[in-house]
Amino acid sequence: MAKKAAAGAGTIRKKTVTRRGKEYTYWEGRVTVGRDPGTGKQVQRSFTGKTQKEVREKLQAAAVAVNDRTYSEPSQMTLSQWLDIWLADYMGDKKYLTVKHYRAQVSTHIKPALGAVKLSQLTPHMIQGFYNTLLKSGRTVPKRDASGKIIKKDGKTITEQAPMSAKSVRNIHGILTKSLSVAVDVGYLKTNPADRVTLPKVQRQEIHPLTDEQVKEFLRVADGDEYEIILKVILFTGLREAEATGLTWDCVDFKVGTVKVCKQLQKRPLADGGATFAPLKNDKTRILKPAPFVMGLLKRRHTEQIRQRLRAGDAWEGWSTAKEQETALVFTTATGQNIQPQTLYNHYKKLAAQIGAPDSRVHDLRHTFAVLSLQNGDDVKTVQGNLGHATAAFTLDVYGHVSERMKDDSAARMEAYISSL
Repeated sequence: MAKKAAAGAGTIRKKTVTRRGKEYTYWEGRVTVGRDPGTGKQVQRSFTGKTQKEVREKLQAAAVAVNDRTYSEPSQMTLSQWLDIWLADYMGDKKYLTVKHYRAQVSTHIKPALGAVKLSQLTPHMIQGFYNTLLKSGRTVPKRDASGKIIKKDGKTITEQAPMSAKSVRNIHGILTKSLSVAVDVGYLKTNPADRVTLPKVQRQEIHPLTDEQVKEFLRVADGDEYEIILKVILFTGLREAEATGLTWDCVDFKVGTVKVCKQLQKRPLADGGATFAPLKNDKTRILKPAPFVMGLLKRRHTEQIRQRLRAGDAWEGWSTAKEQETALVFTTATGQNIQPQTLYNHYKKLAAQIGAPDSRVHDLRHTFAVLSLQNGDDVKTVQGNLGHATAAFTLDVYGHVSERMKDDSAARMEAYISSL
């Protein structure tokens, strides 16, 4: 039942409706937002609110937008529907693992929390509440008893919710922001609500390179291991794990002593084609000039691989002709297959435990190379180039801490200068 318009309210009316036996009162206003291009008739838009003031403000905002020719109809699409469109149609410039990560985060976190909200009704406050919830209980982890043992029931692991790290929340924010930015670009939104939230501060995790003594021990215990050479090459070149497993013989130049890093081996499910070569993290090819020790390791590997092929005979899968060998993988299994990341991880963890670094990861060998380079006098720009970082500033940010040995060296140089005066 519509009641008489409030005095001076124009087209704003107070309305009362009965739904399921209960009365609801609200205010409604209508404004002309354009004309139908087919019929020429006026197109009107309704706005509702709990108070007359709220509706009047909405009408005024719409009227201004119409006069400025910036008005557009609010999208009736939900965030979930838009995310499906975004992931299907706007991922052409993204890498495989990036898209896979986006899909996982959208499915696991964003859709369950905000997917049902209409795109046009998504507010910064809603998004802020979503992030705050993730920080409190956004991570699913196995439930453990007082002794730390995982609790199971009927053979299934019991889980519970735990706080999500600030970095993980920022990653999810990045995905949501990108998707909504495209919605703005194509006209479904006027502004991006994710631009107006407060994000948690990320505390950079401390890196854990091996000590000099641990490096010495690692070289000893790795001798004779099936994956000795690839692990030592990573340690003394700073290659990323996927760059090492994706290294091919055409990128190794024994004459001039260089290694070209131009691709990485990316793990994919068989349904997606299996392991495949992919561009580098920052798409920048780099040429390394490793220590002669490293080139010696690669020569050993070349001889070792040829022997493996002869032993494998028809079971060999790496290459079938001498020409194919030129572009074959440097590091393979005994039958020529690519090395699985989990296998390399397992081998390294056994060695790391023997040298007193059970928490060390394969990636920490890369960190060790960086720290050793800086400690032995390499400038930051050289280290940046060897590691393949986009900028020297990033290298400084990660490795800017000064080791005690570097402090001692600095003090000794200053003392020598003072004495010369």
